[in-house]
Formats: sequence, structure tokens, C-alpha cells
Amino acid sequence: MISFRRVLFSISSRLDMLQQKIINSIINRLKAVNHKQIKMFFYVPNPLNKYRIKTFSTKEPETLAWIDSFKKNSVFWDVGANIGLYSIYAAKASSCKVFAFEPSVFNSELLAKNININNLSLQIAIFPIALSNKSGINLFQMNNPLWGGALSTFGENYDQHGDDFQATFDYSIPGITADKIIKLMSIPKPNYIKIDVDGIEHLILEGGSNILKTVDSVIIEINDNFDKQANISEKYLLQSGLFLRDKFYLGSGNQYNQLWVREG
Repeated sequence: MISFRRVLFSISSRLDMLQQKIINSIINRLKAVNHKQIKMFFYVPNPLNKYRIKTFSTKEPETLAWIDSFKKNSVFWDVGANIGLYSIYAAKASSCKVFAFEPSVFNSELLAKNININNLSLQIAIFPIALSNKSGINLFQMNNPLWGGALSTFGENYDQHGDDFQATFDYSIPGITADKIIKLMSIPKPNYIKIDVDGIEHLILEGGSNILKTVDSVIIEINDNFDKQANISEKYLLQSGLFLRDKFYLGSGNQYNQLWVREG
């Protein structure tokens, strides 16, 4: 005779298996994106990622147009790569060698999965560390620790507006300057750099002042009301021989994508 306890255990085990199947089906949902006849796949485990995929072609068309202008087989640094939207598009559209910098453990997990599902593991290298103006261990703070989340800071206590950062999750990670990682890792200098890190863009530029002297162009998110960020960023970009070609409003506050290019 089967005991009541064994029946309960069997039911519980089946419920656990069903629950795991449901969880797996949610976190492994895929959505396809077609942009200019380039097909890409992305995991969409939550509404935020679904939104990112849905707005792929419309959220920052200037960034996509900029990537379309890349020389074939060039080197692209995606600083603040998030889940890899622009890393993957650049790799497919321009045959770039991509270095994707993303310190969020939540985003780097999804970034790796998205790279894998698009068969780009040999073309895109993930750096799960932070870039800044100095090297060392420091606190990485996040406002929304989610797959696909943004709003974070490394080694500082301010956000993209220059206001006090409101952290809900943090952990310590290594940070390094862009100039130093070139020497330590023997990776090629970038032809193109995208920087979108929610407030410390100017520190990354400071730590990459030598790289900036040879880069072809940079697209960087700047808040014109955050004077320190705007002024220091402008200083290092101008000193590198780049000039501001265009600004694209990002739809909130006084934030813009600035496109800096080298003449000639």
C-alpha cells in the first residue's frame, strides 16, 4: 500500500518539475529583430527586455546609423553594453571585432546568452568589469538589479544627473582605465567607442585619454545639466582632436547622445 507521505512527495516533485519548466520557458523566451535585413535574436525574460527589443529600431536610430557607417572589420568598444543590442548589431552589420564592457552580473549573463544565440562568440568579447579613471577594487551600485536594467555607478555616489545615487543593490568589482587594459590584455585600440554608463562617462574618457587620440569617432551620452560631466567630457574629447558633429535628444531631462568625430 502506497503511503500518504509518498503520495505527497510524488505530487510535490511533479509540481516542482512543472514550476521549473514554467520558469525555464519564461527565462528562455526568444524574440527576433530584423533591422535593415539583418536578423538577430535576443532573450526576453522580462518586460524590460521585451521593451528593448520592441524599440530596437526606434529608440536610438542615430546609434544604429552611426554603426552602419563603420568601416568593415574595424574594432568597436561598447562601454555599457547592457544586453548587447549594439554589440550584436555592429558585429553583424559591419563585421566588427567587438569588446563589450558590462559590469552588471545580471546584464552580463544575458549578454553572454544573446551573443551565443547569434553565433558571435568568436567575434564579441565580454569584459565584465568597469572602466573608470583609475584602477582598483570599488563598489558597483545599481538602482534596478534586473536583466536588462540600467542606472548604476562605479566608485562614485552620483547618478546621470549629478544627483545622489539611490542604490538598491551593490557589490565590489575590479575597475580599470581604458588605457591600462590595452597594455594588460594586449587588445587592439578601438576605431569606434560607444559610452553609456549613467553618469561616469567623463571618468572613462579621462582614463582613456591615449586611446582617444587615435579613435575615429565616439558616441557618448551626456547630460548638459550635469556641468562636471559635460565640461570634463568636452575637455578630453577636444584634446584628442575630435569635434562635435551632432547631438541627439534622448527624450528626458537634458540628456543627449553626442557624436564626436575626427576630421578627415
